[in-house]
Amino acid sequence: MNVLFLCTGNSCRSILAEATFNHLAPTGWHAVSAGSHPTGYVHPRSLALLAREGIDTTGAHSKPWDNLLVAPDIVISVCASAAGEACPVYLAPAIRAHWGVDDPAHATGTEPEIDAAFLRAYRLLRGCIEQFLAQDLDTLAQQPEALKTALDRIAGRLPA
Repeated sequence: MNVLFLCTGNSCRSILAEATFNHLAPTGWHAVSAGSHPTGYVHPRSLALLAREGIDTTGAHSKPWDNLLVAPDIVISVCASAAGEACPVYLAPAIRAHWGVDDPAHATGTEPEIDAAFLRAYRLLRGCIEQFLAQDLDTLAQQPEALKTALDRIAGRLPA
């Protein structure tokens, strides 16, 4: 199963989710990330955080969602629409879910406060990914409605 983590810039949240998912996922599950308006770079704080967590970032780059090498089976948008951010809508026939996470690229304050925003985004996304991967993936892969329900249930546990 191919999972697409989608956001606007593809420099922070979707990169964090892609790398973390691929680090934790079982054989047969793979993630990519993309953006509706990619920044063209991966935020250095995202790369540094993933390195500290022991997660490989080889090949991580900001890319557009309309030029993917494989069609996703699942699309998870990770932008925080509640904060007024426009989430891209992926139009391919895929199961869709939304895990809204604030964009740490827009964090302000002291260096430790900005680092904390990146860590908060990472922990939220990792928690969602771990919840998803803890389920019976073989069964979910065969039952689209149950898969959608499981993804939405995880979204419902995110802080508002």
